[in-house]
Amino acid sequence: MSTPEAPAPERPGAANAVPQQPGGDTETSDGARPEAEGEPEERDQPQNAWSARRDLVDHSPRIMNVGARAAFNGGLHGGTQHGGISGGNFSGDVYLGSRTEVFQLNFPSFASPASAASGEVPSATLEELATHFAADEELMARLAERLRQERVLVLSGGRFTGRRTAALMLLHRLGVSPVRVLDRDTRPGELADKFPGDKAADEAGDKAEEPPRACGYVLLDLTTRRDNPLREHHLLTVRDRLAAQDAYLIVTVGPTTPVEDVTPEEWPPPAAADVLAAHLRTLTDPGTAAGLLARTQVTDFLGRSHQPREVARFAELLARYAAGEADERTVADFSGVALENQVQEWFAEDETSLHLRDKAFLVALAAFDGGPYPLTAELSDLLYRFLQETENPARVPEVPVFGTHVRKRLQVARAKAYLAEEHTEWGPVTQKKAEFLDERASGVLLREVWTGHPSARPALIRWLRRLADDGRPLVRTRAASTAAVLARTDLPSAMALVIQPWGMSKWFKHRLVAVNALTLAHFIATPNIPSILDAWCSGDDPRLRWVAVRAYGLLGPERPEQALAALRGAVRRLYADAPDSTDDELVVELAQSVGLLLLSSASDQVLTELGAHIDDDRAVRDLTLGGFVSACARKEDDEPYGTPLVLSWYARAAGESGPAAQGVPFLWRTALGDPRTTRDALDVLRGWVLIADRSTAAEWALAALLPALVTTSTEHQRLSHLLRTMSGEDGNAPPAVAARLLTTLPNR
Repeated sequence: MSTPEAPAPERPGAANAVPQQPGGDTETSDGARPEAEGEPEERDQPQNAWSARRDLVDHSPRIMNVGARAAFNGGLHGGTQHGGISGGNFSGDVYLGSRTEVFQLNFPSFASPASAASGEVPSATLEELATHFAADEELMARLAERLRQERVLVLSGGRFTGRRTAALMLLHRLGVSPVRVLDRDTRPGELADKFPGDKAADEAGDKAEEPPRACGYVLLDLTTRRDNPLREHHLLTVRDRLAAQDAYLIVTVGPTTPVEDVTPEEWPPPAAADVLAAHLRTLTDPGTAAGLLARTQVTDFLGRSHQPREVARFAELLARYAAGEADERTVADFSGVALENQVQEWFAEDETSLHLRDKAFLVALAAFDGGPYPLTAELSDLLYRFLQETENPARVPEVPVFGTHVRKRLQVARAKAYLAEEHTEWGPVTQKKAEFLDERASGVLLREVWTGHPSARPALIRWLRRLADDGRPLVRTRAASTAAVLARTDLPSAMALVIQPWGMSKWFKHRLVAVNALTLAHFIATPNIPSILDAWCSGDDPRLRWVAVRAYGLLGPERPEQALAALRGAVRRLYADAPDSTDDELVVELAQSVGLLLLSSASDQVLTELGAHIDDDRAVRDLTLGGFVSACARKEDDEPYGTPLVLSWYARAAGESGPAAQGVPFLWRTALGDPRTTRDALDVLRGWVLIADRSTAAEWALAALLPALVTTSTEHQRLSHLLRTMSGEDGNAPPAVAARLLTTLPNR
């Protein structure tokens, strides 16, 4: 059966002609880059279902927990290796958010990121902050001593890490009064002008009735540019002025604030548990505080890497809960709501909003959470380019070659870097990876971008289509997982704009991304995925049927009867359309899907179903036997000489009365005796013998199986001929195990 012809390429100058993109790339109207002429048909071949399933396991994001989930739990041989697939029920790993409840995180006006006004901090406010301030005492002592000696201190930290409160508390510890907040829009060159010179200080001292007390200044979140950074000479000038009037200054900066010849002190956020305990001490009595800290919702909250401001607000909520003014559901929901609020802040447009490039990085990190950092950064710049073109199509997109340091970039994103192994087609390699501190962030972020900022959709869709066109399996898998989250958020739009165009593509790699997207969407409880597959499988579009058949192999174990019925219907239609051609690519896909179902945790049920319908008609018989032989070719851990999974399955079931004890030998006898599958079955069995020559366990299992394959003289002759005449590896002499196995065959 011939493969459907691909549409003819458009002529030059057609409506959807390929536009030229910056950097020399060309791009189709759907965002994908066309291959060179003459290459696509040869290079774009369907990846076998087993390898594709392995890539899906290896490269799916942690929020979907594919490797450990029942749906991919190792099937016949257990564990989290590359075994079969079962289930599809989803529980609890992806937080997509179902409601938005804004808890106002109120801070004094002097600490507001948007505050630009100067003013004096009331002493009562400082005293109140001191009652629940939590920090490393050794660090605070060291910073206070440095401030005392040098008069000026630059304190660097991420947003909402408590750096501003720390600055106020350092001045408070020095006993200075008053404490004044300087205008945050002060330029570095204007900093010294904020303090009176020597003459002004002397005049102020002459008029004072008492010796003047040391005073403190704090400049919160200094605003600088790359062409006008904070430099050492700015601080030296200020230091002289401060010493003249016995004053102190703390400047807080963000991790990406440009500085030159200045070494800021890093301010790490205090432990959330310490901050919460400190606040509860001031809000409740010790007994109540201890009881609250022991609650499950509280320990879960503390394990989510929340910011000090969120912890402070959570303490207020807990105090209200203890007083009967808030319910338990509100306490349990606070962590997720705080995360939603953070994500909304990231993408808000105001004077403190992140740069567009940082926002692109956040989206890329959400898609590649737990993936290699260099890959995430590379593809975030691609998205940044697309976003720039969306904002201003007339502008040539600009991507800085060298940007923010990785540590600072991850700090802004509330993420971390670490070294870990990454599965590749060449084996595992150690790479630098990056992931959000809160594993729920990626799902919440993608939902916010897709539904809260529709103007970003064209760039995001274009980006996903480029990812689906990438040659790296990890990139294509993450395109699928991102589309799955979008489908969970907005199924109609995600299907129409992203997933269905992939499914209808002439390229196999695009269709495979659609398969994975639908599979992962179902795993995270997206509704209606099975009905979509049923409609595609019975529809007229051969490409969508291909996608549905592939997806049945992954999702079928949770509904094996329905999946197998759909596969039988598809193969019957295929044979009816072209009864003389059974070489169609879809026939192979159908068989591989049956093979995956046989290697799933629903294997016994699948085996029973196959046996019950094998004699329905020629199409179903071919499907059953092709799927069985396909399953028999799969080995544990995909090793060339790994134990065959079906052989292990039979060995475990041989002493039982389960379906495998009779079903596996029955299908083997049928496959060996059917002219359409005899050759393939003998090739697989020959491979099993070669594996048995290296593995005692495989030899014993095969010795138990072979007698069950002989019920007639013809079956005896076929197997004895194989064992007597087969050659060893590379045409060598027959393996010794063949002679030993020959003795297990009963005479007929």
